[in-house]
Amino acid sequence: MTSLGVADSPDRARRGVALVFVLNGLCFASLVSRLPDLRADLTLSNGGLGLLLLSIAAGSLVALPSSGWLIDRWSASIVVRAGAVLVAAGLTVAAAGTELVSSVPVAALGLFVNGVGTGVWDVAMNVEGAAVERSLGRSILPRFHAAWSGGSILGACIGVPVNALDVPLVVHLGAVGVLSAAASSWASAGFLPARPEHAGASGLAAWREPRTLAIGLMVLAFALTEGVANDWLALALIDGYGAPDWLGVAGFALFVTSMTTGRVAGTALLDRFGRVRVLLTTATAAVVGLLLVVYGGHPALVVVGVVVWGLGASLGFPVGMSAAADDPGRAAARVSVVATMGYVAFLGGPPLVGFVGDRVGTLSALLVVAVVVVPSALAIPAARQPVDARA
Repeated sequence: MTSLGVADSPDRARRGVALVFVLNGLCFASLVSRLPDLRADLTLSNGGLGLLLLSIAAGSLVALPSSGWLIDRWSASIVVRAGAVLVAAGLTVAAAGTELVSSVPVAALGLFVNGVGTGVWDVAMNVEGAAVERSLGRSILPRFHAAWSGGSILGACIGVPVNALDVPLVVHLGAVGVLSAAASSWASAGFLPARPEHAGASGLAAWREPRTLAIGLMVLAFALTEGVANDWLALALIDGYGAPDWLGVAGFALFVTSMTTGRVAGTALLDRFGRVRVLLTTATAAVVGLLLVVYGGHPALVVVGVVVWGLGASLGFPVGMSAAADDPGRAAARVSVVATMGYVAFLGGPPLVGFVGDRVGTLSALLVVAVVVVPSALAIPAARQPVDARA
């Protein structure tokens, strides 16, 4: 085993993990902020855009099952770097396919590559985050996910003037991808060395564990809550309330700001009230906020709804990662399983909303989230922290 030195200290690893979370969120939100352009430039309906977004889901779901094996073989650091390069290439190809040649297949290919990179990058940074959490002896994964939300805020805020100024897609997404890949390579150099416990855990066995699957089901519901807002909130405000494009993107920025606030403040609430009570409360908040967005009508109520929805969506995914990592000997395999289940909803749910939106309208289609979140509350008790866990 490699001993910890200055180059791979827990504090440096913590900073590196936080930065790669920021960059991952930045890349994702940069793409989301240009979805209205993809829809317009490729002359797609909501259903057509939803089908195009399935390319991202397909790429991630192809890559996710092998992510744990890749991390065990090459380390989280190398997988993060490879994922970031794939994201940069995918964003550039998708932008060129949309803007330069107006080709749906080329754009879909780029989004597929982006999905592969996003999937392996996400699992690797969560596995590394769990390792850092154990090394520091305190719960910090929600803070890492707050860093991801911070990157999303940055991407959304950049997206507002970029949309207003009609900056070319290739320039915007290409620059974000290349800079993020370079920064991720530098940040991941300080990750912790691989531990023997990671290599010994069987991913297939984790897929047969009832508690792991229950946590994954819970994360699936919360990931849908977050993913639908990321992909469709701006468009729902534009289509449902006649908001201009820049105001729709601003609504998305408000959502991710609210979600980030929940993740920053959530650590203290989790320590005081426990995972189960906090998650039940946030699930309720997500549904209430969603209903206000859809049925509020008045701008003030819609704004409140966006904020409450963001707070409600804030903790489910990171707490699910923490719960999956409670046993350090099986953390890598279980985090990979839970992340895979979450991505099924995070990436597959938004296209479903697109198809529903073609029939009932973009705004009303958001109600798909409530249909899934309400029954998922039955799985929340599986995330209860074991009495002998440290985090």
